[in-house]
Amino acid sequence: MVHGKTTTIKHLIGMYQQDEGEILFEGKPVYDNEEIKKKIAYISDDLYFFHTYSIKDMAKFYSQIYENFSFAMFHELEKIFQIDSKRKVNKLSKGMKKQVAFWLTISCQPEVMILDEPIDGLDPIMKENVWKILLKEVEKRQMTVIISSHNLKELENVCTDIGIMKQGKMVLEKQLEKTEKNLQKVQIAFQKEINLEELQKNLTILKQEKIGSVYYLVIKQEEESIRTELEKHKPILMEFLPLSLEEVFLFENGGEEHV
Repeated sequence: MVHGKTTTIKHLIGMYQQDEGEILFEGKPVYDNEEIKKKIAYISDDLYFFHTYSIKDMAKFYSQIYENFSFAMFHELEKIFQIDSKRKVNKLSKGMKKQVAFWLTISCQPEVMILDEPIDGLDPIMKENVWKILLKEVEKRQMTVIISSHNLKELENVCTDIGIMKQGKMVLEKQLEKTEKNLQKVQIAFQKEINLEELQKNLTILKQEKIGSVYYLVIKQEEESIRTELEKHKPILMEFLPLSLEEVFLFENGGEEHV
């Protein structure tokens, strides 16, 4: 059976029981394991809060589930999110509800936080604030954050590892640094017209584009070997450009046919 990212997440948090294989946390099954679930917090794309509860009421509820819930952290974050904790959550806008979800979940001080499309509905300033808070918690408590998102541009400055799912299967799982090391984007120009077929004999060129006299190439090789090969053709311009996470995704997941 083919599952999407949200279904996969619900297996990870122990909401669904897998048909086969194992999902373990610290060597123990996650499904139907209350002690393990206390260490995992989840913010879904589809938020739910009790209809009549205020933010403060939700904090009390969360504190009964998560033994590490910190009211000191809750009050500290209240100064950042600047929403009155006496307000009913369901009376808030979508963006404010998302802020409350982060506010409550971070206060739980989980060991693992799983986020599904986490920053939808947040304005640019609040997005930046949320990332800063999360990264601070990662550094301070060594918290693990798993993020599922279609917005790759938002993630490229915060992720260390990536996994790419296609048709319900993980097709790529790598550290981001290692992924980028083997995939290069080069801007290059030559004094004389060059035969690209000649370059392709020793270079794995995934995409090529020419604007005026300048070529833009995406090459699946390490930088040193690319540089050595291209210098044989005496370029008048050669510059290695940064790849976005979206470009990494596209080329690792099928190359030029998906671009």
